[in-house]
Formats: sequence, C-alpha cells, structure tokens
Amino acid sequence: MIEKSVFDHNVSAMAAVLPGDRLRPHTKAFKSTALAKQLVAAGHNNFCAATVREIEGMAQAGLDNDLLLANETYDYSRLAPLVVAGADITAAVDSDTVLDAVIAGGVRRVLIDVEVGLPRCGCSVEDAGRLADRARAAGLEVRGVMGYEGHLMMVEPATDKAAQVKASMALLLQAHDAVGGDIVSGGGTGTYAANRWVTEIQAGSYCLLDTEYAKLDSPFEIALTVLGTVVAVNPKGWAVADAGLKAFGLDHGLPTAVDASLMFLSDEHATLRNKEGRIAIGDRIRFLPAHVDPTVARHTQFWVVDGETVVDEWPIDLRHW
Repeated sequence: MIEKSVFDHNVSAMAAVLPGDRLRPHTKAFKSTALAKQLVAAGHNNFCAATVREIEGMAQAGLDNDLLLANETYDYSRLAPLVVAGADITAAVDSDTVLDAVIAGGVRRVLIDVEVGLPRCGCSVEDAGRLADRARAAGLEVRGVMGYEGHLMMVEPATDKAAQVKASMALLLQAHDAVGGDIVSGGGTGTYAANRWVTEIQAGSYCLLDTEYAKLDSPFEIALTVLGTVVAVNPKGWAVADAGLKAFGLDHGLPTAVDASLMFLSDEHATLRNKEGRIAIGDRIRFLPAHVDPTVARHTQFWVVDGETVVDEWPIDLRHW
C-alpha cells in the first residue's frame, strides 16, 4: 500500500531540490508505469532503469522521452524495435564486449559507465576515453558519463559523506574530461543532497522509502507498507500473519511490524509476539520493508490509500526481472 499524502510529500520534496532534468528517477525502485506518470506530473520526464524489461515497459507506456538503461547486459536486441519506433534510449557501456552488443542491438546513444569506488560495473577512469572514441567511430552518440557511488549511500555523518562523494565524483569528472558530452550522471536517494558534481541524480527509492533509508536525515518518509492479515493465534503467546519471506526483500534486514513485535519470518508467514492476546484472527498488520526495491518486485499492484480509504490502484507492471 502507498499512503498517498506521504508519497505526494516525498515527490514534492525531491522536486523542490532537483527539479526537471536534474532528477532522472530510477524505475527499478517502483517498477510501475502508473507511478512513473505521477513523477512526470511533478516535472520529471527522463527516467533510468536497470533491466531491458523495464525499458520496454516504460517505452510501451509512452514514457520514452529519454530512457537510460543504467546497467550493462549482453543482449540489446529487444530494444531495437523501440528505437525504430522512435523511443529515445541510451545505454550504459563499460567494455568493448558490451559496446559491441549495444551496436548489434540497434541502440545509438551511450553513456560511458565508470567505476568510482563501488565494486560492480564500470570501466576504469583510464579506459573511459578510449571506449568513448571507439563508440563514436562506430557512429554512436556519446552523451557523457555515469558512475554510481552506491557504497556511500548510508555513510554518516553528512560531512564524511560529502567528502567521500567528492572524492568519488572526482574520478567521474576525470573520466568526463576524456569522454566529453553533456551528461554526468550518478547519485541516488542516499547521496542526492551531497552529490553536487553530477548534472543529474539517479534516485528512485525516495518516493516510497524504506526503513534503511529512513535512518538518514532527509525530508523523505516511508510511504510504502505491506499489509498482512492475521490467520492464526496460538494461546502460547504468538500470532501469525500471511506476509512472509516471499513478500519482502531481506538483504537489508527484516521488515518492521507496525504496532506489533515481529519474532521471525517463514516462507508465507510472519510470527508476532502476542503474550497479551491483543492480536486476533482477521486483524490487519502493516509491515515496513527494509529494502523497497526488491520488495516491490514481488507484488502485483500498489493500493493507493488515504488512511483507511483506497483511492487508486497502480499496477506493478514491470515486476520481476
């Protein structure tokens, strides 16, 4: 469920700091074209995504103004028909092999993805210029660079985060000097305020948030809850709700039960302490996810609510991989 007033607050708070093209919302966080259209209404027309499927879905929903596949893959052929149909798609590349796949897949615009401290995708700073030259020689438009400082999202205090983000972005700017182009793309919900060196921030979790990001000092609040129903009560002092391991992303820890105490999760169940017998079969329990992105990917729809009233339904049409 999405509490609409909190969602609206989060969207407005981010738009006030990063209006228009200064923010490139990351589709991986919400996987819903209906939700994406809410962000368009707030002035954000350019999106990034993590998978080919997300790019396909956004383009098919008419959200193809400027789509960035901010992740490497090995087969871009499914994007070719979208490009032919007029979708504006850019791919991140960090190697000759991926660049060859982009060319074969018919994508004609790229960003050079640079490793800036997170041990994940990204070429070395020293190789960025060569890769850009090769892309241009193949007839592609090189729009600039991107680099994700994901290892710095949860750094505290803010002064330490700012210093580490600056050092990370110095690498990206060094690569940009060799690559050229108008775009320097990076950042996320955890560094949106600290990263002053990019031209656009790739944040997505801010609009729904989770208990991990809620630890940071930011204007964003948790808008997303998973609603479970109590299906069993044991006189020995526990109750069981129908939201278990398969309902949450757990890499950042267990969800938090609102107005209840979670003991543990099993496949389909959440076991709650109930020594005082206050929880009954049929009660609804709200859970706050610790990691919003993989939690959303497990569900089929958002129920948009105003308190206890359902006001809208947004399909999670880009769910799964």
